[in-house]
Amino acid sequence: MSKAYEGSLTTKYIGTPSGLFDQSDDFWVINFPRSFTHQHTYGLLTPFFRGLTEGKLMATKCTNPECSENSTWLPPRADCPDCYARTEWVQVPSEGKIYAYTMLDYAGIGIEMETPYWQIDVQIEGVDTIFKGWLKQGKPVTGMPVKAEFRTEDPTYTILDICWVPK
Repeated sequence: MSKAYEGSLTTKYIGTPSGLFDQSDDFWVINFPRSFTHQHTYGLLTPFFRGLTEGKLMATKCTNPECSENSTWLPPRADCPDCYARTEWVQVPSEGKIYAYTMLDYAGIGIEMETPYWQIDVQIEGVDTIFKGWLKQGKPVTGMPVKAEFRTEDPTYTILDICWVPK
């Protein structure tokens, strides 16, 4: 087994961007050109992926006044997991702090990233969940401030359209 890498890195996306197969105000269907072409719909979560291509971080919030939690979720949920009510879309800050991190030596099928890279969990003010992403450059430290960087030109239409950089 090799020794764990602990230095600073610069990482980049190395894949082929997906294309929009069909789009409407309500949903996107993308061509997912990986080992074979797969058409996949984001359904009710389309606003999240559209937001990434527009440089916005969109989350969902429960608005049911009788819900015991009234949480804000990122990644988003179409329905509240506590009261099952339909959620509404809210824009959340595109900066936060590193909550945890790990080094990835193998990205896995469909994640077209140069390896190794730092996978980070980001705590965002006003969001009740921890958002997972990747650090584009540098070495992570727990508590380190980071800001989102969006791939708005030539987007992949996937979660890889957002990464984090030190603030």
